[in-house]
Amino acid sequence: MRRAVQGIGLALGLLCAAPMAAQDLRTPTNTAILTIDSDRLFLNSDFGKRVAREIEASGNELAAENRRIEAELAEAEQDLTDRRASMTPEAFRPLADAFDTRVQETRQAQAAKSRNLNALLDQEREIFLSAAVPVLQELMAEVGAAVILERRTVFISSNSSDITSAAIARLNTKLGEGENVTPAPQGDSQD
Repeated sequence: MRRAVQGIGLALGLLCAAPMAAQDLRTPTNTAILTIDSDRLFLNSDFGKRVAREIEASGNELAAENRRIEAELAEAEQDLTDRRASMTPEAFRPLADAFDTRVQETRQAQAAKSRNLNALLDQEREIFLSAAVPVLQELMAEVGAAVILERRTVFISSNSSDITSAAIARLNTKLGEGENVTPAPQGDSQD
């Protein structure tokens, strides 16, 4: 019986506290919290579209180069296969090993080119985001915001807190396609 009374007392205490806690959450503040979709910000900006075009063009060139190299290697392999019948195993082995080495080196070189393209994309994105900071700070100041959060990390928010479209428009005006934007010196941080 005593436990039941304590349980009821605890439940009443929680019920009385709940409206007060809810009221605290509803208390208006002067500090706005904004959200932004940084992927959309980059990809839909003129800067990001230029980078995407350049990366796509380089990727297409790399794909064409890969197809050309593949055809050359297939031809070399067929030549080696045709010559094998007329060679002793001892004479054939160094040619086969040399071909295998060529294939492995070519794969590594082409994979490095692909990684370099990805690194270039990451580098351009970093340059863009660094150049975007002052513009985003202006937007924050205009609405009295204290913070901009990545939209993907926010559980729920109103669409009115998302400034991505406004930021894209302003960045397009200030940065354009970003041809003249230079990377920030290493060691600088925007805290």
